[in-house]
Amino acid sequence: MRIDIITAVPQLLESPLNYSIVQRAKDKGLVDIHIHDIREWGKGNYHQVDDYSYGGDAGMVMMVEPVFNLISKLKSERDYDQVIYMTPDGEQFSQKMANTLSCYQNLIILCGHYKGIDHRIREHLITMEITIGDYVLSGGELAAAIVADAVIRLIPGAMSDETSALSDCYQDGLLSAPIYTRPAEFNGWRVPDVLLSGNPKLIAQWQEEQAIERTRQLRPQLLKDLGLE
Repeated sequence: MRIDIITAVPQLLESPLNYSIVQRAKDKGLVDIHIHDIREWGKGNYHQVDDYSYGGDAGMVMMVEPVFNLISKLKSERDYDQVIYMTPDGEQFSQKMANTLSCYQNLIILCGHYKGIDHRIREHLITMEITIGDYVLSGGELAAAIVADAVIRLIPGAMSDETSALSDCYQDGLLSAPIYTRPAEFNGWRVPDVLLSGNPKLIAQWQEEQAIERTRQLRPQLLKDLGLE
């Protein structure tokens, strides 16, 4: 997989994309991440990438020309499955979406900045708009790093134990069951006996029941979405 991230602040992406599972996936050659500083495509001697908005609204707007030129250059070199824009008014990011994106070969992620981007970019260049929540960040860089991490860890071979991802929260639309490790008892707090039984059928049944109950308590809307309530 190749991911091209377009940003006005590339430094914000240095740490999130250079450690843990993402770094291991890069080392294994499973993913190739390229960070593009949009300022290198800016206009004039000062590499201008933003300007005042028409209509007099407060805040600066990312200009269409630098973004168009960079995306056009990238698309002339390879085909992209999606050109994604990180924006507070996009579609809510989910595990299902991460699963879908992990099956693609080439992605562009454009990080919003300033007040936003010229709307013509969204109309003519963007194929998918994503938000990580109903709030506003200083820019789309941290959101892009979250999306990249969630997608990359699902690539076969990225995780040491590939089956681990199958039991993650939201993979089946539910929250995960509680998890425990040694010791079996600490400070008088015991691990549930069923997990020590060695009976896979009983353990699986307990985990399913717990997942449904935790989802009912913490995220009841998920059960409704699955038709379980």
